[in-house]
Amino acid sequence: MDLDAYLTVHQPQWRRLEELSSRRRLTGAEADELLDLYQRVSTHLSVVRSASPDPSVVSYLSSLLARARVASAGARSSTWSDLLGFFTRTFPAALYRTRWWWGTTAVLSVVFAALVAWWGVNHPEVWESRMTPAEIDAYVGTDFENYYSEFDHEEFGTLVWLNNARVAALCIALGVLGLPVLWILGSNVVNVGVAAALMIFHDRGQLFFGLILPHGLLELTAVFVAAGIGLRLFWSWIEPGPRSRLESFAAEGRTAIAVSLGLVAVLLVSGFIEGFVTPSGLPTWARIAIGIVAESLFLAYVFVVGRSAVRDGVTGDVLGSDAGETAPATAA
Repeated sequence: MDLDAYLTVHQPQWRRLEELSSRRRLTGAEADELLDLYQRVSTHLSVVRSASPDPSVVSYLSSLLARARVASAGARSSTWSDLLGFFTRTFPAALYRTRWWWGTTAVLSVVFAALVAWWGVNHPEVWESRMTPAEIDAYVGTDFENYYSEFDHEEFGTLVWLNNARVAALCIALGVLGLPVLWILGSNVVNVGVAAALMIFHDRGQLFFGLILPHGLLELTAVFVAAGIGLRLFWSWIEPGPRSRLESFAAEGRTAIAVSLGLVAVLLVSGFIEGFVTPSGLPTWARIAIGIVAESLFLAYVFVVGRSAVRDGVTGDVLGSDAGETAPATAA
């Protein structure tokens, strides 16, 4: 190998890597460039060592790579701009791109819950066979309403948030199997339907909806999103399309992780409403109005911000530099 010619060709990349390694702060694009150059210069060092092991060149490149390694250790750390980009681009794009999955899940779930409630109102033996008259009186008279006020607001909101986050996480995590998602979703929908039937049958329907709707609109939407994403994850390896099953599942899996992280914030909002608004002394219409506003803002977030991000080419997946190689790569 002609070492002088090799140096002439690659020295501009070495100087650029040295420049980036000396900077205290890097933009996202510069951090990606640093990592790319690090891989390339590592290859250059291997070539020099094997073909023409000039001590000065080997020492220089080794030192350069050491400095680049230290710089890259903090170059990919999360920043406020990364967080802002996630909530203005990645998360809403993922929601918009998968809207048919969780939207269909939401519609079918609401219809199923309504059918369960209708059946329960017309067939009271559904709960009479499982609850004693005293238990029914307690549930309808005090237990359902007291559930939202028996704990301190902060404690109750936190408990609700953690429980809903757990349900959403299970829907996504078990998505690879498919059926467990349907079981979790179905169980929650049936419980809501039976509770509605029990309250409506005993002329407490106004109280039921007055306590459920303020937080339930956003909370159930988040659960439907999680279930829809879980089912999309399941379908990604059943019907991968033009990609291999592994590539399809990996891409949808990364999107699912993005959605699960974003839903933590959504469920935090619904938990706050359930902990502070639902049991508050506000008029029923005001509490429901707050729930409708929260749900409307979420839908606007998806169909305005998310659609805009998708039109700009954002898919809800991570950046290619973070996703890893899907085929063998070489550096030169």
